[in-house]
Amino acid sequence: MQKELETLKQAIKTDYIKFATRGGKRPLEGYFADQVAKFDDLITIKEGNKYIKIIKENSVWGFIVNTDNDKKFKRGDILKAAGWNAPARNAARGNIFENYSVAWTGPHYLV
Repeated sequence: MQKELETLKQAIKTDYIKFATRGGKRPLEGYFADQVAKFDDLITIKEGNKYIKIIKENSVWGFIVNTDNDKKFKRGDILKAAGWNAPARNAARGNIFENYSVAWTGPHYLV
């Protein structure tokens, strides 16, 4: 699962670069270049028994289900944060073992 978590971190970073450069229409410089340079250090992964919490700076980006014993979700499901310590358990936003789409601000909303 470590490889998939690193891939998730890179997807978050890639989306941030897209935001910072306005889709490649402006150069990456100044504040945004500094943020990208230290981006990997700004994301913390805290592993628990049921969930893996993804923290970007001082806010929760989202949660990853870390157990096979969940009645609603499967291991690797991406969940939005309902608060600092709990995910929103209404629906998964993807799975890190499959195709998914995320933003640097958090998992995408349901469509």
